[in-house]
Amino acid sequence: MKNIIKRKMIKILSGNKEVRLTVQVADTQRKREKGLMFVGKLPENEGMLFVFSEEIYGGFWMKNTLIPLSIAFLSSAGEILKILDMEPCKEYICPTYDPQISYHYAIEVNLGWFEKNQIKVGDFVMIG
Repeated sequence: MKNIIKRKMIKILSGNKEVRLTVQVADTQRKREKGLMFVGKLPENEGMLFVFSEEIYGGFWMKNTLIPLSIAFLSSAGEILKILDMEPCKEYICPTYDPQISYHYAIEVNLGWFEKNQIKVGDFVMIG
């Protein structure tokens, strides 16, 4: 059976502005491990939402990821706690991008997408 990835629309509230983002939902260990590996292009307002069953601590790496990404780490309430930029890595050993905080969700988008949409730490994501 093919590993079907669910897609959903989420809203990010920044001040009095609402930004919509279509995400693929990575809610199993296998989907989270694969992430956006081998994806050659990500449409402008699309990304991936990583859902963890509980708050976790630790980072992401970009092994076999072909495009630069920005990642936001979220609390269980959907508050953006930290945003990092990540570079593709084709090496055997890749750096880990660790927010050094615990988080419940993470969202990966094209590099600079959060900044371009004026989304910052403290804003809220309505995951619904």
